[in-house]
Amino acid sequence: MSIYAIADLHLSFGTNKPMDVFGDNWEEHTEKIKDDWLSKVKEDDLVLLPGDFSWAMYLKDTGLDFEYLCSLPGRKLMLKGNHDYWWTTITSMKKYLQENNFENIDFLHNNSFEYEDYIICGTRGWTNIDTEEDRKVLRRERLRLQLSLEDGIKKYSRDKKIIVCMHYPPFNQIQDEEMDFISLMKQYNVEKCIYGHLHGPSHREAREGIIDGIEFKLVSCDYTGFKLIKLT
Repeated sequence: MSIYAIADLHLSFGTNKPMDVFGDNWEEHTEKIKDDWLSKVKEDDLVLLPGDFSWAMYLKDTGLDFEYLCSLPGRKLMLKGNHDYWWTTITSMKKYLQENNFENIDFLHNNSFEYEDYIICGTRGWTNIDTEEDRKVLRRERLRLQLSLEDGIKKYSRDKKIIVCMHYPPFNQIQDEEMDFISLMKQYNVEKCIYGHLHGPSHREAREGIIDGIEFKLVSCDYTGFKLIKLT
């Protein structure tokens, strides 16, 4: 069994938000993702989706997007992105999936999941440092990541490897451990960290590879060529 990742699907089956306005590479991007997904993922695999799943503004309008996702093989684990305005409470979202028979989908938010020898943790993250409000958001997101990591260790085991999912890149310019995601991940011996959010010209800001003993990978779908990245 394997773990895959892809971020920023930006689905809009239920709303008029075509992605090809952002470039020719986005033309029929959902078909590109589907073709690659079907060629790789088995029913017992796990796919991590760290943010920006749907352009829908409200949960009730996500039906066609979830239908697309549910039709694809594998278990899916979703994280909130900055454009997921439809995201409400975990209780409401799980109820919506259950009522519509959208199975094998779950949500990562102040919690953790176990898959084989891995613990999956995460939070949305934040990168801006311009205002005191930005700094408050950074502190809150770091705390949420810590809660997720603590939850995983408590429920599962310290001996399992940890993968962290974030939507925003986990790098910022603040030399303050209270707001530093990487120092926290080092503290919990995180093995891998995936993130999304970066598109087009912003791809040049990607930082990947082994940094401070942690493997980082950008998995925005336009960065990966609309292909899923195999993590394990």
